[in-house]
Amino acid sequence: MRTLTVALGERSYPIHIGEGILTRCGELLPPLPSRRAVVVTNPIVAALHLDALQAALSTAGVTNEVIIVPDGEAHKDWATLHEVHTRLLELGSERSTTLIALGGGVIGDLAGFAAATYQRGIPLIQVPTTLLAQVDSSVGGKTAVNHPLGKNMIGAFYQPRAVISDTATLSTLPDREYIAGIAEVIKCGAIRDLALFEWLEANMDRLLARESAAVAHAVLESCRIKAEIVAADERETGERALLNFGHTFGHGIEAATGYGTWLHGEAVAAGMVLAASLSQRLTGLSSGDADRLRRLLTHAHLPTDAPPITVERWLELTLRDKKTESGTRRYVLLEALGRAIVHPAAAEPDLRAILG
Repeated sequence: MRTLTVALGERSYPIHIGEGILTRCGELLPPLPSRRAVVVTNPIVAALHLDALQAALSTAGVTNEVIIVPDGEAHKDWATLHEVHTRLLELGSERSTTLIALGGGVIGDLAGFAAATYQRGIPLIQVPTTLLAQVDSSVGGKTAVNHPLGKNMIGAFYQPRAVISDTATLSTLPDREYIAGIAEVIKCGAIRDLALFEWLEANMDRLLARESAAVAHAVLESCRIKAEIVAADERETGERALLNFGHTFGHGIEAATGYGTWLHGEAVAAGMVLAASLSQRLTGLSSGDADRLRRLLTHAHLPTDAPPITVERWLELTLRDKKTESGTRRYVLLEALGRAIVHPAAAEPDLRAILG
């Protein structure tokens, strides 16, 4: 097991990464205000991993109850959040009760927002079981639900007390879900770490084959990069926005096609290609670097072309992005592989040129 720290002063917390550590979950819990927990998960994850988690909690003397919510991005909405709140009230959950998110990014975001808002905040533990959640969404405290007009537009920054990532759980993922998570690993290398990007170019076949050493390296390095950025800019007033490379276009794809039609990582992959094209126009990204990004995404079996969306619809969707300021669209762009910036003003003619 390897442990990283998200350094946020008194609210700092560990990220534990290792194979088979779900069975040690009870001993890895930080000091909590009570020995009672409520686990939020979905039916698919529950069938695979709930017994192991509950056994670990029981061994540690933590009583627990379970809330099962429907699977899928389409259910990361206000109605499901309301149901989680209702069940917490029915169970008599107190402010000292710990909420444990067991699942992928949808569960982590939904349960995290429930923890942030139930009785104005209860302790949260993230136990991610998908690659995307382990390398990205479980770390950093972003919680949210979707709105028909925009993804993740209703939420809160709410840090967990710990993240416990068992890489063995990734063996149960369908190929499509696993590959979608690789998009976020590629993003980390593209924005911050050329060495990671080059490692992915050399080792993508090992990562696709789910070799344990390759998976561990990808998760560890992605979490290291994200922990550093979050520690420097917790509430995304500056540097943390770099983590959204490809996401402005990716979120537009998800909203336009209906949440769940494209997996988040798939949409981000196509979004990164569009962002790279915009980078060539605005920040001087070389055609060679843009081609390397596209080739790596293709090698990972990720989509590189967005679905058919009209330019006017694209402009409408991107204007709702959370990075928009005073009606001006801002994009995370690349100056080179491993070096990203937030461009202050992407003009509409440039957008039309890459979207048309």
